[in-house]
Amino acid sequence: MRMLMLGGTGFVGSAIVAEGVRRGWTVTMFNRGIHGSTPLGVHRLRGDRTAPDGLAALAGGDWDLVVDTWDGMPRAVRDAARALRAAGRYAYVSSCSVYAPPVPAGAAEETPLVEAASDDPGDDDYARCKAGGERAVTEVFGERALLLRAGLILGPGEDVGRLPWWLRRVARGGDVLVPGPADLPVQYVDVRDLATFALDRAAEGVGGAFNVVSHPGHSTMGELLTEVVATTGSDARLCWTDPEPILAAGVEPWNDLPVWIPPGHEYRWLQELGVDRAYAAGLTCRPVAGTVGDTWRWLSRVGAVPPRAGRPVRVPVGLDPARETALLAATRPT
Repeated sequence: MRMLMLGGTGFVGSAIVAEGVRRGWTVTMFNRGIHGSTPLGVHRLRGDRTAPDGLAALAGGDWDLVVDTWDGMPRAVRDAARALRAAGRYAYVSSCSVYAPPVPAGAAEETPLVEAASDDPGDDDYARCKAGGERAVTEVFGERALLLRAGLILGPGEDVGRLPWWLRRVARGGDVLVPGPADLPVQYVDVRDLATFALDRAAEGVGGAFNVVSHPGHSTMGELLTEVVATTGSDARLCWTDPEPILAAGVEPWNDLPVWIPPGHEYRWLQELGVDRAYAAGLTCRPVAGTVGDTWRWLSRVGAVPPRAGRPVRVPVGLDPARETALLAATRPT
């Protein structure tokens, strides 16, 4: 199998490249050559897909599969798809953010999408960019387009820092502010399971859209954070706290306390997605212990969450220690 990876140095792209190499495929990466390194045995082509003639290095190439994770302007996806229309298939790593609000719990692949165009030159709206990217790939590749609508992605290499924040916070020890309830279901996908599913389906010639994320309740906040404590070997004490006082203090779910989206929140649907189609097609998700343990070993080796390759710097996730201390004091029973 001859695979072309557009990008390939970021969180998801690196995992897909590694999976392709593990399978013994012939793997080529196309990027600007600014970020990351090229794995042993992988061929690298250089170019900037946003520049005039930036796709010139792809001319004459012959690939069975193109994989693209682009989350900027849809026009760049359209131009790449047109330049590579002779390829066998085009797999586009999209996002469940493409669904138009209000999104119902259990949203499946037929749920309406946000309005988007394949020639949109803007890159300031993540949902619209991903939906426009889907439209661009589908316009060119039709049934040969594989659309992978990922949910929350965790695992080694994570460049947002959600699970790494919890790992480092728990490793620091002491009382840890933890949002309840402990049995709140958590839905996510390990980046390696996403890569495996993508390449399995592409190799089979499968097209169409899939919500690629675990069953709702694959883990819970309690199971996840208990595993974080065990993995880090920390003496930290998890201080489970009702959501109401945390929210009343202005704490933002998902960002201030990563992964957590409380019941009744407008974005709770992000952890209640319908996944029957992906599981029927062969998605498997590893136990939470594997994701937490491997992420901790990776984080301990690299020392810090890496920057997002080729994208603007994000505001760091996680509560400031002083703010957490104040919240712990305010929410403790007197």
